[in-house]
Formats: sequence, structure tokens, C-alpha cells
Amino acid sequence: MVRTGGTSVAVGPTLAVVARAAGVSVPTASKVVNGREDVAPETRRRVTEALDRLGYVRRPRFDATKPPGLVDLVMHSLETSWSGAVLHGVEEAAHDAGLEVVVSAGPTRNRGDRPERGWLDKFIARGSSGVLFDLAELTPSQYAWLEQHRIPFVMIDPVLEPPPGVVSVGAANWQGGVGATEHLLGLGHERIAVIAGHRRRMCSSARVAGYRSALASAGVRQRPEYVRYAGFDEGEARRRTLELLDLPEPPTAVFVCSDRMALGVYEALAERGLRVPDDLSVVGFDDLPESRWLTPPLTTIRQPLSEMAATALRLLVRMMDDRRPEGTRTELSTRLVERGSTGRVR
Repeated sequence: MVRTGGTSVAVGPTLAVVARAAGVSVPTASKVVNGREDVAPETRRRVTEALDRLGYVRRPRFDATKPPGLVDLVMHSLETSWSGAVLHGVEEAAHDAGLEVVVSAGPTRNRGDRPERGWLDKFIARGSSGVLFDLAELTPSQYAWLEQHRIPFVMIDPVLEPPPGVVSVGAANWQGGVGATEHLLGLGHERIAVIAGHRRRMCSSARVAGYRSALASAGVRQRPEYVRYAGFDEGEARRRTLELLDLPEPPTAVFVCSDRMALGVYEALAERGLRVPDDLSVVGFDDLPESRWLTPPLTTIRQPLSEMAATALRLLVRMMDDRRPEGTRTELSTRLVERGSTGRVR
């Protein structure tokens, strides 16, 4: 206690005391207090626990009592039709909520494939009231930084399973995989292949699981050689399609887990002098504008991208108002859009 003018004032522990209790240096403890990203998750945890245990008073970096006015939208890319759909949904919902949106691409990568330092600090500098992450893959230390600064955030179609308690919005990917495969089964196809994105992505694994489930429900044998991964890349999808066509018993239909990869499937078939759907029926996923420009137009699973983005913004507004959503995962339904790329098996 320090007595000033007859008044007793409580003085908390110094940063040096906190550092000693956590078994770290004072500069490292200072990095945690100031929200620096270049701290190992375990070290950050020890320092944070020491801060709380000793009652160290930190100046708040984010003021939840300020009226919301600005939110950040961090996107994986700014040059795709996917991004355009997400932007449209966020923009409309933000207008209704009276918010302004700052749009930026995700962190650039440097040596060692680590995000650039100071990336998250920009939210504080701008005075953002919350953040939307589109197709993001955050590190444990970045999740810890957001939690430490109490910045509300929502993930739109996260790449990996988020930590417990993190709010996210996505599509019913499993049901979409079921719908695509059932459509092909209904046309008489049994030799159905799938070209998926990345093995470890949430959406890829769910779509492939839906594909497998539909085959199993129909009593159709699943063939391991019919499951290929192309990393959501058009060129890789072209190569995987050529591999499928070279099998002793090639498929008669293929479920492609993104419209972008479906472009590569079309290219491979054209190289071999084959036609869609006469020689191979094709179903995509997303219903991006380019799916309608193909010849023939692509049958695909519509993913409600704009609605997903708008839902994420509305959830973020609730969180900025200290109202937690009832659940952490919101999934919007998908539906089949039938066009000319699928037909009955020969």
C-alpha cells in the first residue's frame, strides 16, 4: 500500500515480479502484455497465468464499451469470384448494421513460412470493433492474441477445425457431397470418382465423407483409386483427371469439390477428345459465376457464400454487443443446381 495525501492506494506487482513468477525475461513478459505475436504459445500461457494470479493491472487494448463502427474483413484472396460473393454478403449486412468495413488480404509470408509480425496489431491501431476471417488458417498464438485482447471475431469457412469456443459459419459440406453423389447415382452411374481439395481441410474431408456415405447407402462399392486430391488447383485437377482416365476401368462420372477444379476436368477431357457429359458426367461445388460459362454449363452444388458472409457479420455484431451466439458452428444448407454437365450413364 502507498499512502498519498491520507489516501491508501493499492499498487500491483511490477512486470519484473510477473516475469520472475513465469520464469521468463522482463522483455518477454512485456511482449505478452503488449500483444506481440512473436511469443511461443506455452510461454504466453505461463505469463498470462502469472499476470492473472498476481493481479497485474493491464491497460485494456480493446474497449468493448465503444459504440461499434468499424470491422475488419480479412480475406484469403481479393481476386476471385469467391471473394466477390463474400464481399457482397458482408457489405449488405454491414450497411444494415450501420458499420464500415476495412478489407484486407491475409498476412504475407516470409522466410520460414511464418506470418509477418505486427499483422494483428493493425486491428488495434484502426480501432476495429471486430474481425471476420475468410478461409483463414490461424496459428495458436494468433488465437491467443485475439483472446487476450478480447476482440470479437468470426471465422467464415475456416480451413481447419477452430479451437473450442470459436464462432464460425460454413456450408453443409457433408450434405453437399451426399447430394452431388446421389444425383449421379440417380442417373445410373456407379463408377463415380471424386476430386477433392486438400486432405486436411474441413470442407474437403466433409465433402468426401458425404460422397462415401452416399455410395455406401446405395450399396455401391467404394474404389480407393477413384479418390484423388488436387488442392483446389485447376492444373492439379486436370492431372488427376488424366490419371483417372488412364485407369483400366475409368469412371463414368466425377464429383469435383470446387467449380475451379472442374475447369481442369473440362481441359483434360478436351485434351483426350472426350465430351461432357457423353463420356464423363461432371458435378462441381460452389456455383461460382464461371460454372455457368462452361460448355456445357456445370451442374454444381450451390454454396450460399453471400449468405454465409452476411450471417457471420450478424453474429459478429451480436458478439460486439456482448451477446454470445447459442452455438459456435452455424451451417447453411447447400442445394444441387442441375445444368448440362451430367447425363445418364451409357
